[in-house]
Amino acid sequence: MTFVVFSGVAWRKSSRSSANSNCVEVARQGAAVGVRDSKAPEGGVLVFSTARWRDFVARL
Repeated sequence: MTFVVFSGVAWRKSSRSSANSNCVEVARQGAAVGVRDSKAPEGGVLVFSTARWRDFVARL
C-alpha cells in the first residue's frame, strides 16, 4: 500500500459547488489526485492515479 500526503497542497473547489450544496475539492500531489468533501476536509481523502482521474473526468 502506498500513502500519499496531501498537506500543504492547493485544493480546488468544484466549479459546480455552491454555498448550500454538496461540494468536492480536488488536489494534485505528484502522480496522485486527491478528492475530499469541502465541508468536512478532515474526513479523509480518496486518492486516484492521474490516469484514472483523467479517465473518470473524460466519462463525465
